[in-house]
Amino acid sequence: MSFNYLSNEKLNIARDTYISKLIENGFKAKTEIVKVSESCGRISAKAIYAKINAPHYPASAMDGIAIKASDSFGATETTPVILRKDQFIVVDTGDPVPESCDAVVMIEDVIYQEDGSAKLFQPAAPWQHIRQIGEDICANEMILASNMKITPAAIGSMLAGGVLEAEVIKNPVIGLIPSGDEIVLPTGNPKPGDIIEFNSSIFSSMLGEIGAKCIVYPIVKDKFDLIKEAIGLALSECDIVILNAGSSAGRDDYSCDAIASFGEVLYHGIAIKPGKPAILACQNEKPILGVPGYPVSGIIVINEILGPIIDLWYSKKAKKETAKATLSKAVVSGLKYEEFVRVRLGYVNDKLIASPLNRGAGVVSSFMKADGIMRVAQNLEGIDAGDSVDVELLKPLNDLKNTIVAIGSHDPLLDELCDMLHLRYPNLYMSSSHVGSMGGIMAVKRGENHIAGIHLLDESDGKYNESYLKKYFPRGGVKLVECVGRTQGIMVAKGNTLGISSIKDLAKDGVRYVNRQKGSGTRILIDYLLKKEGIPCSDIYGYDREEFTHSSVATQIAAGSGDAGMGIYSAANIYGLDFIPICTEQYDLLIPDYAWDSQPVQKLIEILKSDEFKERLERLGGYTLGHPGEIREY
Repeated sequence: MSFNYLSNEKLNIARDTYISKLIENGFKAKTEIVKVSESCGRISAKAIYAKINAPHYPASAMDGIAIKASDSFGATETTPVILRKDQFIVVDTGDPVPESCDAVVMIEDVIYQEDGSAKLFQPAAPWQHIRQIGEDICANEMILASNMKITPAAIGSMLAGGVLEAEVIKNPVIGLIPSGDEIVLPTGNPKPGDIIEFNSSIFSSMLGEIGAKCIVYPIVKDKFDLIKEAIGLALSECDIVILNAGSSAGRDDYSCDAIASFGEVLYHGIAIKPGKPAILACQNEKPILGVPGYPVSGIIVINEILGPIIDLWYSKKAKKETAKATLSKAVVSGLKYEEFVRVRLGYVNDKLIASPLNRGAGVVSSFMKADGIMRVAQNLEGIDAGDSVDVELLKPLNDLKNTIVAIGSHDPLLDELCDMLHLRYPNLYMSSSHVGSMGGIMAVKRGENHIAGIHLLDESDGKYNESYLKKYFPRGGVKLVECVGRTQGIMVAKGNTLGISSIKDLAKDGVRYVNRQKGSGTRILIDYLLKKEGIPCSDIYGYDREEFTHSSVATQIAAGSGDAGMGIYSAANIYGLDFIPICTEQYDLLIPDYAWDSQPVQKLIEILKSDEFKERLERLGGYTLGHPGEIREY
C-alpha cells in the first residue's frame, strides 16, 4: 500500500494553527535572574527601575576649585576677584562638592597666587560644572522597558542606577535528536553508505543566532523504543524538542508514532518543497517538531516553523527584508507545494538579478551560496525568465550592490578571482552561476550579468569566441577580455585501467561517460570532436548524463560512478585524476559596455593582470598565459 502523509496543509495555515494551539496550551517564555554585568544581549522580562540616583551626590564635572558662586561675583578681566585659601576647595572630576559650595571653576580659569589664594577673572554661575543628584538617572525611574535587548549602554545605566541583577527571558532550551541507522558522527573518512550527521550543527548554530540554547543528544538508531526513549528524555530537559530525520515515508520511519505517544500530532506533512514531511506536534505547551533529514528541508522548516515560535517566546516579530528581483532563468514548479528556491543575487544596471541555484533538498552548499530565497506559490506551475519576483534577502542589500554578477561558463579560476577580489577589496564580492558559455552570452544580451566566461569553438575555422560575438552582438556593445588558454582533455580515473587514450575510446564497451550540459563550451567541443571522428553520440554510454561544472564531472569520475569525461586539466589535477590532453582552448571574459566602467569590474581586470593571479593559475595547472586583461572590442 502506498504511503500517504497525514496532511498537506498550506504553510501559513499550518503554522498559525500550530502556534495558536501552543498558546492555548500555555506556551510562554520562562525567566531567570542574571547579574547585570553578564546580561549583554539578553531580553528584559519586565521593566527595570533605578534603585538609586545617578549621580547620588553633587559631583564635580571638572578638575578645578569648588567655591560659593557669590564669592566670585564682580570678577572681570580688569577687576579680578581674589579668593582666600579658606574660600575654595580643590576638587577633581567626580569628587563630591562640599555643602558650602555651589559652583566649580575649571582649573584653566584659576590663577594661583604666591600666598595660596586664587585669582578669578570672571564670575562663576551658581551650580556651574556640578553634576546634580539624579542628573543622569533618578531613583525609581524606568531604565529599560519590558522585552528590550540589553545593550552595553543599558548595562552601564543599570549599574549606575544601583541595579545589580535583572530578570531576563531565559534562552529557550532546544533538544536536537539526530536519528537514523546510517547516520555517523562527522569524520574525514566516511564509508560508503555512511551519512555524516551535520544537521544538528547547522540547526544549533541557526538557533543560537536567534537566542536559543541547544542540547544535541547522541545519535539514535531507527528503532521505535529507542526513539521514544530519546524524545522522553529531551522533553524532561528541554523547552522544545526536535527529532531530525525519520519524518518521511521510509520503511523504518517511526518518528510520527513515537512523537504521538507523548502528545498531539497536529500535522504530518506541509505543502512546502523542500520540507514537506515535517511533523508539528506538542506535549501540552511544549513543541515537538519532526524535521526532515535532508539539510535544506530541515533549514526551511527551522526558519518557517521554529523561527516564529522562538519569536513568540521573546515576544517579538522578526522582520524579513525583501526586494524585487528579475529572474534570470525560468523555474518550473509542481502545483502541489509552495516551493522555496535558493537564488544568487546581484545588481546589474540598477536592476536586481536573481539566478536560481541547485534545488535539491540535500544540497546544503546551495544555502551557503544563496543570497536570497524566492517562493513559488502553491498551484503555480513556475515562473518565466525575466519575470519580477519577490526575494527574501539573506545578505545585506549594500553587499549585493557591490557584487559582480558572473553568469557563464565554469572554471576554477573564477573562484580564485572571487577570493582575490574580496581579499584586496573587502567591500567587493563576486557571485558566479554556471550556465555554460551560451547561457552567459544570452544573459549579457538580456542585461543580467557583468561578466560571462566563454570558450566557444567555431568549427569552420577552429577559432574561439570571435564568430559568436559577431553573430550575437552585430552592433557591438561588448568587450572580450583575454583570460587564459586552458588544456581540455579526457579525465579518467587514476591509473586509467580502461586504457582510454583518445576520443575514439569513449565508445568502447564498459566506458561510462559523464557529459557537460548542452550550451556549454565543453559540450560544443566534444560534439565537434565526435563529429570529426565520425562517432555517433548514441555509441557513447552515458552521453546524456549532464553535469554543470568541470568539478562535478571530475567528482563523478573520482568517486567511481563514471569512467571518463571531457574537462580541463586543473579540475583533473584537483581530484587526482589521470588526464589525456586533447587541445588548448581560449577561455575569455565577455564584459558588456554597461558594466565596463563600474569600479568592481575595473578592480577585477586589475587582478586579472596581476602576478598573484598568474601564481595561482600555476598552482592549479593546465593554463597558458598570453596577455590576460587585453581587450578586444566588438
